[in-house]
Amino acid sequence: MHAVRVTRGLAQTADLSGRVLCHELRSDDGRVAIAKGRVLDDADSRRAFELPWAELHLLALDSDDVHEDAAGDTIARRVASGGVSVRPPSAGHWPIVADCRGVLSIDSDRLVRINELDGPCVYSLFDGQVVEAGEVVARAKIIPFAVSRHVLSDVEAILRQPPGAIHVRPFATHRVGAVVHESMGERALGRFRDAVTEKIAWFGSALGALEVTPPDVASIADAFAAAARGADIVLVAGTKAMDVLDPTFAVLDQIGARMVCHGVPAHPGSLLWLAEWKGVPIVGMPTCGLFAQATVFDLVIARLLTGERLGRKEFARLGHGGFLTRDMAFRLPAYRATGVRGAVE
Repeated sequence: MHAVRVTRGLAQTADLSGRVLCHELRSDDGRVAIAKGRVLDDADSRRAFELPWAELHLLALDSDDVHEDAAGDTIARRVASGGVSVRPPSAGHWPIVADCRGVLSIDSDRLVRINELDGPCVYSLFDGQVVEAGEVVARAKIIPFAVSRHVLSDVEAILRQPPGAIHVRPFATHRVGAVVHESMGERALGRFRDAVTEKIAWFGSALGALEVTPPDVASIADAFAAAARGADIVLVAGTKAMDVLDPTFAVLDQIGARMVCHGVPAHPGSLLWLAEWKGVPIVGMPTCGLFAQATVFDLVIARLLTGERLGRKEFARLGHGGFLTRDMAFRLPAYRATGVRGAVE
C-alpha cells in the first residue's frame, strides 16, 4: 500500500474510487459524511465532490493488502478461543467478550508476538482476572488501514496450536468441604461459615461438610476424612501456617497428602498453602482470609473452581500483580454486587 495525495482542483472521481480515505469528510453542518478508513466506491467518490475539502489523503492498496475490515475480523476470530465471542466492530475495534462468568486466561507470550507484527493490535484485561458474562475482555484492531497477507499468515501460525490466545474458563459446580480448628471459637466459626458459604455460592458451588476439630492429630485426621467425603475441594482454617509442627501438617503426612506450595508471593494472604490428597485440593486459609478482607485466597479459589490444578509455577506467577491493594479490586470476584462479605473495602 502507498499514500496518495489528491488536490481538489486537479481531481477526478477515478482518482478516489477504490482507495481508502485516511481522514473523515464532513458536510457543511459538521456531520461525518464519509468515515475514515472507508474504501471509496464510485458513489462515495461522487459524494466527496459535493463536500468541502481542498486536499484528500488516500491509501492505495496493493494486491497483497487486506483492508482492516476483513483483517481485523480475521485476527479477532483467530485470537478468540473457548468461552469468548467476537462482537461486531465498533470504532475500528473488534470487541471480544466473555460468554460466561469465569476466569480469564491470556496467553501473553502469543499476544506479544502478534503485537510485534506490523499492523495488528490486540489488548486485553489481566490474565487470571475474574470476569462476568458479556464483559469485554479484549479487543483487536488494525493500526493502519490495511495489512499485508503475510502478516495474517504469521498471525495464523502463531495461533495454530493450540488455537487462540484468549479464553474464559467457566466456573464448574463443586462441593467444598471444610476442616476448622475449634480454637477459632464459636463466634469466629459462625463468621467463617457465613463468609465462605456466600463466597462459594457466588461461584455456583456449595459448602458441604464443615468439620470442627480439636487440635490433635487423630481428631484432625478424622475431620479430614469426613470433610473430604464427596468433596472436590477441602478448605482448612485455624492452622498455624508458620509452625511446621502444627498437627495439621503431621496429618497431611500421615494420610499421604502432597504439599504443593507453602506460602504465596502475594499480600494479603501470603501464608496460604495448598496440598493435594487423592486428587482433591486442600487449601489452607490464612487468618486474614477467613472473614471480610479479600486476599490471595479469592484468586486461588476462583481458579480451582474452574477445575484448574495449580502448581508451584502458577503460584510463583501470582507475584506479578499480587500486591492486592484497593486499586486491584477489579481482579477479584465482585462479591459486593451480591452483598457477599469479602469484597475489598
